[in-house]
Amino acid sequence: MRGTSFVVGALSALAIAGSAYAQTPLRVAGNFSSNVKHGEIETPFFQGLSEASGVKLAVNYNPMDVVGVKAADALRLLRGGTFDVMTVQIGMVSRDDPFFEGLDLVGVSPDMATLRKVVDAYREVFDQRLQAKFNAKVLTLWPYGPQVFYCKGDVESLADLKGLKVRSFTPSMSAMLEDLGATAVTLQASEVYPALQRGVASCGVTSPTSGNTGNWPEVTTHLLTLGVTGSMQGHFINLKTWNKFSKEEQAALQAQFKVLEDKLWQLAIDANADAVACNTGQDSCKHHKKFSMKLVEPSDEDRQKLRDVTTRIVFPIWKKTCNAVDPDCTKVWNETAGVAANLTID
Repeated sequence: MRGTSFVVGALSALAIAGSAYAQTPLRVAGNFSSNVKHGEIETPFFQGLSEASGVKLAVNYNPMDVVGVKAADALRLLRGGTFDVMTVQIGMVSRDDPFFEGLDLVGVSPDMATLRKVVDAYREVFDQRLQAKFNAKVLTLWPYGPQVFYCKGDVESLADLKGLKVRSFTPSMSAMLEDLGATAVTLQASEVYPALQRGVASCGVTSPTSGNTGNWPEVTTHLLTLGVTGSMQGHFINLKTWNKFSKEEQAALQAQFKVLEDKLWQLAIDANADAVACNTGQDSCKHHKKFSMKLVEPSDEDRQKLRDVTTRIVFPIWKKTCNAVDPDCTKVWNETAGVAANLTID
């Protein structure tokens, strides 16, 4: 009996070990911890992904700043297999390949509905490029929300940005700011608060929700709510990791990531108005921290000025940089994102 018990116990141990071994490890570098609203969606998603998808996963999830990762390095870390899945700030990584910035060029998508049409039109060519150049695959594409101006000092219009240092995070945004007479300062999200506090930057561009959760109103005074981009993000997976899964497992995982993507789009739409109200101390503030910034509504003149900068400055610069690495770059954009936005790059 003793021998039988030993054999049964040994077999049970082997079964448990086999079950654990069957789990696919997933090293995930997630959103910055300062983006609280997004973390409230992303963290439980990854914690429950194995159960929700029915795919055996051993997920090791940490926010990007906790593991010491800079946003601009994400694609290289994915390609090298340092992480299996990463939350990627597409504007930051577009310095590795300007093609990616075509998803969300400054001034192209004035609202969330237009942005989603543009993103859906560009998704397939974006994914093909990502797989070919960085050994990674798109799982989600989603926006933080309209990117607006948090400024320290009396900024009532785009003209008031002249001579100021303004945080930027995409090449086309930097080109826009330079044309307006500002100096673009490239900073990732976690660096902006201290930069504004110390005067390294006078303004920062981000969404109302991200700025609120990052406490930017503590170090700024004026909120100019002219949305210049949607600040597109994505969850990307290393192709070697992706190809470990069966077709059925891939389909199950994609279904769950589609749920995540839809939630993040809805957050960008729903949370924006409340964050603006809370940043500017309005009575309608409900779900964000309440501050007392001055609300500056964009004028028709500023909207037209942004459109002019897009066609006069942003398009030619992006065409030059992107066509330099791929002669078909703007042709592909015109046939996909351009059709969705009703715009053409000459």
